[in-house]
Amino acid sequence: MASYEKFEIRKKYPRSRCSALLVIDAQNYFDSMVRPILPGLNATITLCRGASVPIFYTRHRHKTLDPSSIMFEWWNGDLILDGTPESQLIPDLLRSEADPIILKETYSAFHGTGLEEKLREMGIEEVIISGVMTNLCCETTARDAFVRGFRVFFSTDATATSSPELHDATLKNIAYGFAYLVDCRRLREAFSAS
Repeated sequence: MASYEKFEIRKKYPRSRCSALLVIDAQNYFDSMVRPILPGLNATITLCRGASVPIFYTRHRHKTLDPSSIMFEWWNGDLILDGTPESQLIPDLLRSEADPIILKETYSAFHGTGLEEKLREMGIEEVIISGVMTNLCCETTARDAFVRGFRVFFSTDATATSSPELHDATLKNIAYGFAYLVDCRRLREAFSAS
């Protein structure tokens, strides 16, 4: 039994007619984290596309390196600069040219991006979170979605971070208070029942 399963006290499947997949920051900068989950991430993308679930990608990037910003301070200046190869999505993602890319400069995909408005215009009520880093941008986006009134589903096999302990800690917290956990098997079951 995975360490987070005892906190998974609620179970539900996403509904394809009102869900969107968010692929968070699967960029060259995070290649070492994305590569191990790429099969699960691409399987999630394929399952969602097959169920006509809209797919949004995010790119975390900074237009300038501002030493007075909290992100610069927190990460000792090691930020992703827009326009660099590191800021681009990894080429092995199964992304369609029609899939929108949301540009962000903080952990949440909702903060200052217009994502919420786009989702509401499309009638989206649920988001499926995938990508990296589990404990930073994925978790912050999931929590932000929850407080904005979206039902949140969080992938266990299409998210990753720098350590298994941080990944599991997020899954425990998310399962307990913010999101239903899913994986490719559960998505396949959910979308085949739709």
